[in-house]
Amino acid sequence: MVRNTVSTERLRDIISRFRETRILVIGDLIVDEFIWGTVSRISPEAPVPVVHVRDESIHLGGAANVVNNIIALGGRALVCGVVGRDRMGDLLIDKVESLGVDPAGIIRPSRQSTSVKTRVIAHNQQVVRYDRESIRDITPTTVKKIVSFLNARIDEIDGVIISDYGKGVISADLLRQVMPPLKKKDINIAVDPKTDNFRYYRRVSVITPNNFEAGEAVKVKIANKKDILQVGKILLDKLKCRAVLITWGEKGMVLFQDSGEIVHIPTAAREVYDVTGAGDTVIGSLTLSLGAGATMKEAAILSNDAAGIVVGKLGSATVASDELLSAY
Repeated sequence: MVRNTVSTERLRDIISRFRETRILVIGDLIVDEFIWGTVSRISPEAPVPVVHVRDESIHLGGAANVVNNIIALGGRALVCGVVGRDRMGDLLIDKVESLGVDPAGIIRPSRQSTSVKTRVIAHNQQVVRYDRESIRDITPTTVKKIVSFLNARIDEIDGVIISDYGKGVISADLLRQVMPPLKKKDINIAVDPKTDNFRYYRRVSVITPNNFEAGEAVKVKIANKKDILQVGKILLDKLKCRAVLITWGEKGMVLFQDSGEIVHIPTAAREVYDVTGAGDTVIGSLTLSLGAGATMKEAAILSNDAAGIVVGKLGSATVASDELLSAY
């Protein structure tokens, strides 16, 4: 096992330093709404199940779920993003504050609505999901506010996550302005990418696409190990970044580094109930580990184990530091 190439004591030491590590998350803030119910019949109006609603819940989604994962792991976080001046925006900010995170970096333009993903769950299975969102690039004024927030807090952070859900916050203009000060301070920049925006991510520290996103980015369908090795090498060369970490479902992850080393990390999941938010867990634990002094390989191992825990839970779940420690 790849994990056996790194000592248990070393991994536990990295996790113990999470509480001293602060990560800034910049990206698309989303509200995840869950409607929980049961199904006992099919509708007479159409061949669809009738869900009897038992409960509803609101959770942090998108970049906000990345923040949630960092806090759950014992780390500290700052957040930059955009929500509307609406009820869901209020709820998201309340939940961010309840985590002990300063919401000062959350911007609320007058014409923006908060992105909401609503999932209907019956008998522990997702019946349908519907999205309410307005996708538009952020204005130059909003870009300026995000850059100003970064510059004001840059001495407090140990890493930055670009959480791109394609809702308009992450743009060429924004990255062009945030990258230079981060590079100057030698702060790790990790990207959870959106396929259409790969051209924006040149020279970041690490990018974490899933196998579908990685294949789409270079127009190669990943069907086997040969394909994923080809895609990873192309992305590493094309983006000129330190590392590419491709998540590969039940096959685990493959880490490509600019040193030429390629590491296949088998999945740590015992049972998979729900992959919702698993990418947020990967990018959050990876960047937190790097900020705590881990090598790229050590950080990838930790993120793989964290993802293996979270997919065994239902909904936009997180992993606590004690749960991750128990894996070692």
